[in-house]
This record gives sequence, C-alpha cells and structure tokens, in this order.
Amino acid sequence: MPDDKQALQRGYIVDHYRIEKMMSGGGFSFVYLAYHIRSKTKVVIKEYFPHDLVIRLPGGRIKPKSPESVSPFSLGMKRFFSEGMALSHLKHPHIVNVSNFFRSNGTVFMVMDYEQGSDLRDFIRKSKGRLSEEFLMSVFPPVLEGLRALHNAGFLHLDIKPANILMRDTGVPLLLDFGAVQRVKPGTRFKGVQTLTHGYASPEQYLEGYMGPWSDIYSLGMTMRICITGKTPPSSLERKQKDGLVKVSKTHVKKYGRGILEAIDWATELDHRHRPQNADAMLKLLNDPDSVDPAGSESKSWFG
Repeated sequence: MPDDKQALQRGYIVDHYRIEKMMSGGGFSFVYLAYHIRSKTKVVIKEYFPHDLVIRLPGGRIKPKSPESVSPFSLGMKRFFSEGMALSHLKHPHIVNVSNFFRSNGTVFMVMDYEQGSDLRDFIRKSKGRLSEEFLMSVFPPVLEGLRALHNAGFLHLDIKPANILMRDTGVPLLLDFGAVQRVKPGTRFKGVQTLTHGYASPEQYLEGYMGPWSDIYSLGMTMRICITGKTPPSSLERKQKDGLVKVSKTHVKKYGRGILEAIDWATELDHRHRPQNADAMLKLLNDPDSVDPAGSESKSWFG
C-alpha cells in the first residue's frame, strides 16, 4: 500500500496549483484534488510517484531510492510525460479532459478536469452487484465509444476498472485516469513499467504478450462482470493456472439479455485471439446481439 505520508500535503503549491487533499494513491502515483490559483477552479492532478523507486525529500522534491532505481524511474517518467502530452490533444465527451502536463519537484504531473459524480464502485456497493441492464447499457456503450477514440489515436488505456469509470451527476459516463496509458506498436510484445490491477488486467499484461485493443476489452469485460455479480474477479494469472470462472451467460440468463451476457463472456476470454478485437465488435454485440456469434467468429488481430 502507498505511504500516505509521502503524498503532498494540503496547501502545498506546485506550479500554479494548490493541493487540497489526496484522493487516492497507487503503485505509481498519487492523485490529488487541487485548486488552480489563476482560474480559481478545481482540478485533479496525478503525480508520477513510483513508490518502489523513489522517496520524498523535505520540500516536496522526489529522488530515486538507489542508483539502480534511476534508469527505470527516468524511463517511466519520460513515458508518462510524452504520452500524457499527446493525450492532452484527444478530446471526447466520454474521456476525461487532460488540460495540462508539467515538470516539477523532479517528476511530472498530469492535470485533468474535475468532474462531479460517483465512480462505478459506489454503484456496485449500493446494488451489491445487481445493477440493471438498463443502467449497464447507459454506461458501457458510451465508454466503448471513448475507448474506440483512444485506440484509434494509437493508445491503450491498460487500467480500466470500476474506479476509473465516473458517472457524472448528469448521468453521462466518463473514462478516467490515463496514468497507465501506453502506445503499442503492432507486432511487438509489450515490455515496460505499468500499472496492474489484479482481477482486471489481461493475461498479456502480466506475461508480456501481444497487446492491443483486446487487452482493454478484457478489463472492460471484467468491469461489466462485477456490475452483475458483485464479486471481485480473479486475476488472469490465477485463471491461467486454473480457470474456475463460470460464464455469466449460464448463470444470469433470467436477469439479463443474451447480448450483454455474451459480450461479457466474449470479452473475458483468456486467449486474446478469442476476444473482440476492438471496441466496434463489442459495441455491435451489445447493440445487436443477433448480428454477432462470438462462438463462431474468427477474430483477426493486428498480428494476424
């Protein structure tokens, strides 16, 4: 678990932002609610802080823990900054707006719009995993449209989970958190520093397999699955050793339509070649179940 004492404290000024509070912390970052002093608006700031590699110094700067930490920290920071800058040009109604990137305190910060609402975890807790099909269809097709835009721009999100899908007070869903985003060149195996959320990360994220849109589709499928089961999914590594995951198309047929159940089962296949290869394939099944037969479809990946 991240050490909260390493986070920037309330009132700290970084660039033109005043930290209000820490919202969350993961293995590679701290996320803060902050106040933009010039525009007098609330924002969300993500600080690149790989906890295993760095320490916080008095005054707020960070530094690598050891000489061995310098190279992976620098590589991760460079990727976080360059890919975040590129993402700041991607505008979509179902993707959180990245408004700024800057360097300070020996690391980099990503600034995102602050949005009012609750993430999917709240809805799952309140419903005990029995969210209605009507609710799911108001959330996941729009998120898939945002994901399609992300993929078309050459990025993978790589950390889709309930905490990273916000339901705005207007009822419009929003895909959050691009701290794990990566560019992936077709035809290569992915290697590098990344965030892994057990239960949602695809097998290829652990095993340096072929990464592609299907990797995000797996995470989205597991996110959909917990919305109807209420049970945290097992990690894909556990499933690779012994897969005890029962298809929801066998267990929830009385409560949900065929399209949404088959979409979840298809998206959560362990073999990436057997999943929907892109957001469009997933959307097609959700919107028109009779037009797609997951069991009989021949998936063609980027890699043939």
